Amino acid sequence: MGFLDLIRPKKKIAVNTSKWQELGAYQAIFSLFGNDIFKSETVRACIRPLSAHTGKATVHCSDERIEYLLNYRPNLYMNGTDFLRKVRNYYEITNTCFILIDRDRTGKAIGFYPIPYSSYEALEYNKGLFIKFFFLNGQIMTVAWEDLAVLRKDYNSSDIAGDTNDALNSELELISTSNQGIKNAIKATANLRGILKNTKGMLAPEKLTEQKDQFVKDYISLENKSGIASLDSTQEFTPINMNPSTVNAAQLKEFREEVQRYFGVNDAIIQNKMTAEEMDTFYEGQIAPFLEALSIELTSKVFLERQIIAGAFITYDTNKLEFISISKKIELFKAVVLYGGMTINEWRRISGMDPIEGGDELVRRLDAAVVDDTKTKEEEEE
Repeated sequence: MGFLDLIRPKKKIAVNTSKWQELGAYQAIFSLFGNDIFKSETVRACIRPLSAHTGKATVHCSDERIEYLLNYRPNLYMNGTDFLRKVRNYYEITNTCFILIDRDRTGKAIGFYPIPYSSYEALEYNKGLFIKFFFLNGQIMTVAWEDLAVLRKDYNSSDIAGDTNDALNSELELISTSNQGIKNAIKATANLRGILKNTKGMLAPEKLTEQKDQFVKDYISLENKSGIASLDSTQEFTPINMNPSTVNAAQLKEFREEVQRYFGVNDAIIQNKMTAEEMDTFYEGQIAPFLEALSIELTSKVFLERQIIAGAFITYDTNKLEFISISKKIELFKAVVLYGGMTINEWRRISGMDPIEGGDELVRRLDAAVVDDTKTKEEEEE
């Protein structure tokens, strides 16, 4: 059973459609950018921390059933963490992520599927917007716009999609060419190369070939572990020194940092070496805006307008305190818990520990007790 087999019977396929006309007459047919950029080690290293930290979020919803679905089992294939990571991966790789909201016959959401399209086309049917998806296996699926949660990055040229990652082309080509150049240089310099000259005079071509092949077999094969060649007075070997040019480490680092800047990460983020301040900046700049966009989009597509006005919501968030270091958590206990800023169990929760009895009461150090003005005045009079 495949992705489409699970949902096609419940989806209405639009017929007799026409192409959707965007404002500004922008094309309504979209395909993925070039080759799969996720095959690039540099790109994957940049995207991995974005999806990993996004996957730490939990969802809160006014509907407990939907909250359970999104946190634990959005669809047959994924748990809540997998769902968030895949959505973030699609968002970064394609700049336009579609999430199919599968509904039962009453219109209630029963599943959420990130759509692994290869290309898609915007269509109009009965004055409504539909998206026709094409998949690598040749299958096609058409879905109404109101059943799609859509997240877009670099949202500029099109009404429907984010711009492509064409801006990455030159940097990825430079990195690929540099890596290939280094690989070829290693191969070129690893072999003995030169000119074998015979001093006997004119020899037949087949005899020259025979001597060359014998020399290669005796002295250049892996069996000659000594690295020493022995020749008589009838032969001369002149080595050719190979010094292929390659990019230096500084240039290659700059190429990689260009890609990192494109995705809004750096070495500290990729290698999990962020300080608390860097973590906070990373969260506010790269994680929180994405979760906010996902929360708004799902809320507006899962619930009706009147339900939203009445207070229906879907909100993704993360507790940033869960990801600070142990030393910072201890400092937090001394500076906040002991002065009544949070309970012991709240602190234990962000430290990955189970609650304890009596831990839900606020505590305060004696030297930080609330001052009783009346008692103070009486003591002063005495």
